[in-house]
Amino acid sequence: MLFTDEQIQKKIDLKTKPVGALGQLETLALQIARIQQTEKITINSPSMLIFAGDHGIAKHGISIAPSEVTTQMVQNFLYGGAAINCLSRTLGWHLNIIDCGILTQINHPELINQRLGDCTDDISCSPAMTLEQVETGFKYSESLIDKLHSKGCNTIGLGEMGIGNTSAAAGICAAILKKPASELVGKGTGINDEQLILKSNLIQKAIDRTDSQDAIEVLQNLGGFEIVQLVGAILAAANNKMLIIIDGFIVTSAALVALKLNPDIKQFLIFAHSSQEQAHKKVLKHLNVEALLDLNLRLGEGSGAALALPLLQSSVSFYNDMASLSDLGIEI
Repeated sequence: MLFTDEQIQKKIDLKTKPVGALGQLETLALQIARIQQTEKITINSPSMLIFAGDHGIAKHGISIAPSEVTTQMVQNFLYGGAAINCLSRTLGWHLNIIDCGILTQINHPELINQRLGDCTDDISCSPAMTLEQVETGFKYSESLIDKLHSKGCNTIGLGEMGIGNTSAAAGICAAILKKPASELVGKGTGINDEQLILKSNLIQKAIDRTDSQDAIEVLQNLGGFEIVQLVGAILAAANNKMLIIIDGFIVTSAALVALKLNPDIKQFLIFAHSSQEQAHKKVLKHLNVEALLDLNLRLGEGSGAALALPLLQSSVSFYNDMASLSDLGIEI
């Protein structure tokens, strides 16, 4: 038996509270119940996936740190010292770190190797990668998501690490939204005004060179190895009817591509927060979605997605366990 939206909403409305009083928690409960189609809804084995990759455009000095920091931060993730490690331990995420293509290969038993190369090409003057690399990245992600799903995971959070990846994300969003780079390029984690102008000019060159609305071509020309695999993970998780918690601007750019490839996956997406990156709010508005949180975050790493988990758990709890008016003998 399938539960209709009307039946789910009636169950929510008849809880011992004024109609709509739990706000976005009610919207979340409806979304989760619609997906899971069970009397009691669940968050099982929540898994955070951090996809890491390096970007050729970073050689122009348009980030606050050099590309070597990507590798250093991946090492930090693996040894438990980053913000996402702290949040995952506190909130109950199982953390997965994926090397999609960072400059220096790391050997570590807990690092998932899905390398598509050492670094993308400089998008300001050439395509980021080959079509074959895009296809391989999708296959890697599908395999990883299917493995997690087979172990009982029904909820994933998506994060990223990659010096220069706000440039790739801005290029992707500008191309798909048909906007100039200047409207979508931001300061990332804190570049100065001179770096911002250079960044905007380089990304505009990349957009002008691409001149395509085809999602795969946009990804091939403007994307990153980690963004490609984020797109693949979103598509694969939706295919498995999993809850997909989208982090900040970079992951949202991947969601924008995934939605262009398959608009039906939107029902599985939960947008965790609205970041300080200027383009993020514009893309959320374009997608007609409302983020759960607005905490002035600009870190990445899946930090916003991690913080959204207690809200999902709270939605599940009230939906499953809160008394209804009929339980109290109240008829309306």
